[in-house]
Amino acid sequence: MSSSEGDRGGLSQAAPNNNNITTQDDFDNPTQTAATCNTPEASKAELSLPEAQISPVLDEVSPSSASSFEMLDMESVPPPYQEVQPHWFFCRQADDCESWHPFSREDSDKLENAFNTVREQEEDIVVAVEGERYDVHIKERMRFAVYWDQAPAEVRRCTWFYKGDKDTRFFPYSEEFSKRLEEAYMIAVTLDEWKRKLDFPTGETVILHNPKLIMHYQPIGLQDEWASSPSDQSRPCTVKRGVENISVEIPEGEPEKVDHLVFMVHGIGPACDLRFRSIVQCVNDFRSVSLSLLASHYRRSQQEGHVGRVEFLPVNWHSALHGDATGVDEDIQRITLPSISRLRHFTNDTLLDLFFYNSPTYCQTIVDTVASEVNRLHALFQQRHPEFDGKVSVVGHSLGSLILFDLLTNQRNRSRAREGVPSGEHSALNSDTLEQMLTKLDLQQYLQTLLAENVDMESLALCQDSDLRNLGIPLGPRKKILHYIRKKRLPEDYKMAPGHQTSDSGPPQVTSEGIQSSELPGQESSLHNKPSTTGAVDYEYFDVGIGQSNGGIAKGQVSIDYPQLVFYPETFFAFGSPIGMFLTVRGLKRIDPNYSFPTCKSFYNIYHPYDPVAYRIEPMIVSEVDLEPMLIPHHKGRKRMHLELKDSLTRMSMDLRNNVLGSLRTAWQSFTRPVAALPPAEEGEATNDTTPQEDQAGVCTEAECSASAEQAEQPEIEMGMLNGGRRIDYVLQEKPIESFNEYLFAIQSHLCYWESEDAALLLLREIYDNLGVAFEQPQQ
Repeated sequence: MSSSEGDRGGLSQAAPNNNNITTQDDFDNPTQTAATCNTPEASKAELSLPEAQISPVLDEVSPSSASSFEMLDMESVPPPYQEVQPHWFFCRQADDCESWHPFSREDSDKLENAFNTVREQEEDIVVAVEGERYDVHIKERMRFAVYWDQAPAEVRRCTWFYKGDKDTRFFPYSEEFSKRLEEAYMIAVTLDEWKRKLDFPTGETVILHNPKLIMHYQPIGLQDEWASSPSDQSRPCTVKRGVENISVEIPEGEPEKVDHLVFMVHGIGPACDLRFRSIVQCVNDFRSVSLSLLASHYRRSQQEGHVGRVEFLPVNWHSALHGDATGVDEDIQRITLPSISRLRHFTNDTLLDLFFYNSPTYCQTIVDTVASEVNRLHALFQQRHPEFDGKVSVVGHSLGSLILFDLLTNQRNRSRAREGVPSGEHSALNSDTLEQMLTKLDLQQYLQTLLAENVDMESLALCQDSDLRNLGIPLGPRKKILHYIRKKRLPEDYKMAPGHQTSDSGPPQVTSEGIQSSELPGQESSLHNKPSTTGAVDYEYFDVGIGQSNGGIAKGQVSIDYPQLVFYPETFFAFGSPIGMFLTVRGLKRIDPNYSFPTCKSFYNIYHPYDPVAYRIEPMIVSEVDLEPMLIPHHKGRKRMHLELKDSLTRMSMDLRNNVLGSLRTAWQSFTRPVAALPPAEEGEATNDTTPQEDQAGVCTEAECSASAEQAEQPEIEMGMLNGGRRIDYVLQEKPIESFNEYLFAIQSHLCYWESEDAALLLLREIYDNLGVAFEQPQQ
């Protein structure tokens, strides 16, 4: 009887729990049992069910469970037979459990049309579904991810479903089993003969009581002999025909037009939230939140065809760092203590990513992986959407935001690279031969070594330190050669970054105000390093090796060679970012207001108030003013109730204090001063006599309080060019339960951005404001 698993897609195996579904079919032997039923011979031939026996239902069939059935009016005339409308589902596996999810109606119709076409030809048909992020192979019945690595998922053309007594949702039968049920149903409807029992060779039984009451009984042999109540294990499953008769939420289809493309880079560790989900799952949630916000806040624009959708694609770098190519996990495991193994495994898999990024070796691996993955996804997206002409933005969470910050800081803008470079200088720098270059460096003895390997200037520019070491060149000459190549042969790498020294500029001089250096014409120092107390240091002739470059922010050549993106990002969004902390740890005190990313226009630092990893950026630009961050509005267009109540109480206490103290002050002045001594006040003139003690106590007039409040809401402060003169720091509104115990929700607040509607709406508003699409606040 255990072979019945294939008949229903795993129903018999999951009899106690009714949760597992498989795809094996046991209908391969049509000669096992002949079908018999109390119908005319023509009807039996039309039924064509060799695997099942059909007979009238006996009176004693499951009388005890009849009370749990959905009893219907048997006198109603059944409608004529109509072919069932199929709907396509895909299987999703998680924690050794399988769940089936429906495609959208648009995708299901595309799959059904392809299914009807593939039956007439031998070649397989591939259908792009779910915003073209997945491909479905019709003949293989498999769904494959396009942009990321994911195990293929089974796909079914579903018409019949079952649900056990303890199940919460219906599960689809296998296509072969559904075909048998549909044939039996067609005969029953055509002949109007119900209360028929289908006995399958596996011992399972399906009874068609009436069109809306069909039950599936477990084989008796599967019951536990030691069970105290065998009837509990023999409870039937409810069978439904057609997706319209089951309680399943069919997702809405996505617009085909893509307005904007966003790449999302994760932080430390392979899991991105408290449910230990991957970056792919979290980005899928963020995409769903964004689609719902588009439908509610840009409804009219969508209906008029002005708005399509925003595509979000995940960028995974953790697997490359911890893969077999680096071998870092194996090396760390050899030195890990055996005690508290779970905690040490968590530390090795997550927290060590911060140290890896501060290592020159593994930092190069991380930035190379992020840049190459972003470029690969961008090229693949353009290939699948040749009509796409929108902008591209990037989002980084936690450490991912720091990676993107360093990448964008070290991007090269070709137009700016040529500024300040005389015509012909670039070609003159590249005109040196290998022999001339070695002569200038006094390294002529290595000429034959390089020529023996057919190394010229072009190939030498592609060599790394390890390549020269394999040729037997010592460390000192290697560094001279690589420095000359990077400086002379690739001038854009150095002239591109704001504030980098020219080839003929002297070393930076340390003064009382910090590090000074000669700049390119029209460029100023971007950031200011902490003043050094050890004298002048020529950073240009040292391989610092700090693990990440400050290019454009601080002077000095570093050991990281940052790759270039194939596009110019429109906006950089940082979620829960430690950028400010890392810049401070690197010794940077402030960001010059004139500094901006070479290729990115906008920058938003979005964080939760209780996020223990997030740090601010604006105080590093405007250090002389204590400026509060911008409060992100609620996606429903208001503040949260507890924040409104808090603000109201604050304003009430301020007004009460000002009124009470003002009345006491007036009374005291009237009591202590003679009336005749008071100077006559002109009409419209108000007295404003305050003592230093009162000023120190914070007493202010109503006009002063309102003016200060207005100034706090709309500060007129130059924020620099990092975000085009606009505000950078944006804080989310905490929930009421979070404000009661911020320590309890500290970690949760760091992982909340993937499902934050407020953060997603801020991102969408920035994107569509640049596209000129009107924002629509839905009514409450």
